[in-house]
Amino acid sequence: MMNGNMELARNNMIEQQIRPWDVLDQRVLELLKKVRREQFVPPALQAMALMDVEVPLGHGAFMWQPKVEARVLQVLKVRGGDQVLEVGSGSGYFAALLSRQAARVTTVEIVPELHAFASKNLEAHQMSNVTVELGDAACGWTGTYDVIVLTGSVPVLPDAFLHTLKPGGRLFAVVGDAPVMEARLLTKDASGAVVSANLFETNIASLQNAEQPERFVF
Repeated sequence: MMNGNMELARNNMIEQQIRPWDVLDQRVLELLKKVRREQFVPPALQAMALMDVEVPLGHGAFMWQPKVEARVLQVLKVRGGDQVLEVGSGSGYFAALLSRQAARVTTVEIVPELHAFASKNLEAHQMSNVTVELGDAACGWTGTYDVIVLTGSVPVLPDAFLHTLKPGGRLFAVVGDAPVMEARLLTKDASGAVVSANLFETNIASLQNAEQPERFVF
């Protein structure tokens, strides 16, 4: 796609996909112009980069729709001093967006090929405040964080994430089973109490090794 066409497609993405989904935070909209999504998409799928679709990355992983990325960024309200944990690096694009707003981003990927892909993309953009870890963070990760984002769904949210969320921290997770899951924002107040708000219904791929609820068996 020629440069001018790409910029037109990016503008259309913002005006026709993202603003209608109540993403009006100017900081978020500017970020979507600066961090070029097409540079994080597998080369063969570049034509899909700015479309209103999930982009397949292989290994059962997908990039979220652009409007979901934008909406999640808006609700998390990432600030300059924040330490962020992302579970599921994928292409590295969402970590790149987070890194422009946060002090430090730790992103964890379980699939070696995707870990390598995300690392390469983030290094190419000199995102020096992002650490890409290879590992399984589906049930938690070491450290404490102001912001935690799970990019794959979980049938139940492991308590470990709430324990590693700092007071004042925000956690985004998609919880439930297909076909209908709830996108939730959980906020921990200064006393340590957690408030959960349902944002929208969706259906996204599960994190590998996600914690399973007790299922009743007849």
